[in-house]
Amino acid sequence: MRVVFIGSVIFSSKMLTVIIKNKLDIVGIITKKKSTYNSDHFDLTKTIKKKKIPVLYAKNINEKKNIQWLKSKKPDLIFCIGWSQILSKNILNIAKKGVIGFHPSNLPENKGRHPLIWTMALGLKKSYSTFFLMNSKVDDGPIISKKFFLVKRNYYVQDLYDKTINIAEKQIQDICISLKKNKNLSTKKQIGKTNLWRKRSFKDGLIDWRMSAITINNLIRALSTPYPNAFFYYKKKKYSVTKSIIIKNNKSNIEPGKLISKNSSGFIIKCGIDSIKILESKPKIIFRNKNIYLD
Repeated sequence: MRVVFIGSVIFSSKMLTVIIKNKLDIVGIITKKKSTYNSDHFDLTKTIKKKKIPVLYAKNINEKKNIQWLKSKKPDLIFCIGWSQILSKNILNIAKKGVIGFHPSNLPENKGRHPLIWTMALGLKKSYSTFFLMNSKVDDGPIISKKFFLVKRNYYVQDLYDKTINIAEKQIQDICISLKKNKNLSTKKQIGKTNLWRKRSFKDGLIDWRMSAITINNLIRALSTPYPNAFFYYKKKKYSVTKSIIIKNNKSNIEPGKLISKNSSGFIIKCGIDSIKILESKPKIIFRNKNIYLD
């Protein structure tokens, strides 16, 4: 079976590694040399190393020349995992067995952009790892494999990312075994209510101290490594936050954004509900007095 793999993030590399170990006939790889919007970008040429697999670097995968290159590889199956552009019908119709995509959500719920970040920011208790056959709609098509796991309270987004990789590796291993046996992949139609998560922007990472401490803490955990951090301003200077904890209190007469206390381990800021202790910030912030309000 002739396979083309499309991807450009760390997750893509992990899935490609499993496919290579299963010795599927990879006849082409489409990836990116660099990315201005994927903070977990990964050039897949580093994964294949000295293997003689044709590689195409593509900025817009739907350009005619890229489609022609893809057709020339005569793939039976395409994997598209970790690619932020929607594939055109011209690409979706190239491979006889279709295009396998991936989305870490409970499809048909929570389609769209930044699923791991939204999962953490919204404080969801479960996360999912879902492989499906792609069609022309966003994150749509019959489901091949779906697994779920609990999001622990102490998780940061890197923990969620790693856990998703661990589960997805097992799923794609099973998919590869079926493909090697020339079995038709078992699929189930997506059934149920659906929603579409929007694209996040820079301003979504700005901490508003009027929010509850739990909401702010979720935001900080959601935007930790490998993603751009949550941030705040103090005296017009930007500070990124990488680690925090919630401090319960009933200080209802204290305004949100006010510094409550500070010591060598961090500083406590009043929020709309409760307070939050900032354990790590970049650059490290030094307060000269106690009567301080963050922007």
